[in-house]
Amino acid sequence: MVPVRSSSPVSRRAFLARSSLAAAAAIAGPGLLSACGSRGGGDATTFLSYLPLETLSMTPELLALAGGHFAEHGLDVELQEVQGSPQAMQTLISGLGPITRIGQIDLMTTVADSDQPLVCVGSLTRGTSQRVVYSTENLSLETPEDFLDQTIGVPSEGGTSDLVVSLVLANAGLDPDQTAKQVVGLTPGTFNLVQQGELAGYVVSIDTAHTVVAQNEDAAVFDPATLVASDSQVYVTTEDDLQDNAEVLEAFMRAIHDALASVVADESLDETLETLRGENSFTALDDDEIARQALTELRDLWSGGDADAPLLVTHDEAWVSGYEELVAAGLASPDGDASAWFDNSLLPGA
Repeated sequence: MVPVRSSSPVSRRAFLARSSLAAAAAIAGPGLLSACGSRGGGDATTFLSYLPLETLSMTPELLALAGGHFAEHGLDVELQEVQGSPQAMQTLISGLGPITRIGQIDLMTTVADSDQPLVCVGSLTRGTSQRVVYSTENLSLETPEDFLDQTIGVPSEGGTSDLVVSLVLANAGLDPDQTAKQVVGLTPGTFNLVQQGELAGYVVSIDTAHTVVAQNEDAAVFDPATLVASDSQVYVTTEDDLQDNAEVLEAFMRAIHDALASVVADESLDETLETLRGENSFTALDDDEIARQALTELRDLWSGGDADAPLLVTHDEAWVSGYEELVAAGLASPDGDASAWFDNSLLPGA
């Protein structure tokens, strides 16, 4: 795990400065103990990410660091990975960090089923950013019916990717139990299992999907967005932190907003890529064609295809519809009040 950190020392005390560090770390597990132990001196701020850092899915945070947006808003942020969205939510609830980014599905199923005090403070995407890659040499995954009686690779059992596959089937009137899931790695190399026929396909990020297609002539992509509405990426805090750390959270969200706005305004993506590459290097970012394809798709997901649309705002109708989709599929308790699970007050213009 390689921490990524901004270069500007800025005072920031509240993000992880909690007296309950030891007890909360014990709840969250050994991975988190490692993350907390490496955050350094009193001025350091740690953002715990359930996504790998070396993916263009992390562009908002990577660009907020490399482009100086966190520093401009008085924050000194360090990025470190945690082991999936469950640990990210445990981190918030246990008091080790005031904000993370997870899937809308993770948030809604957790709050609806166990009434955890989590609140969405910004919706990053206007649709799913996950893709299913498969080999045309073996079969086609162009329709939900093609998924029946097949095995699909997912990064974690019961996680967002797993539930997205279930939603693809449920929303088409099919039984999700007729598709098996197998936990696999997220790297392009996992495509070997698809080519060998051990998997029908597997769920990956947008930039990994482009990488797999670039490296394999038989690779093709299924986009779940044609059938799934509730899989957005959302920034999440706790009800307590929304009250106690509003100033810091607002600075964080404004820095993310500025980073996103800079990409939306950068039609050629030249400036975005130059800034990201100034402090980062990984396969999808270093390949110019893959990086531009992935960033173009991500930019459209952030803006909903409208460059003038407000970024990060959670829209009540779409939010509630997403919850209703999960309830209809039997993936979330029907007794929740989804309108109470988001707050736009930290965003610019609120």
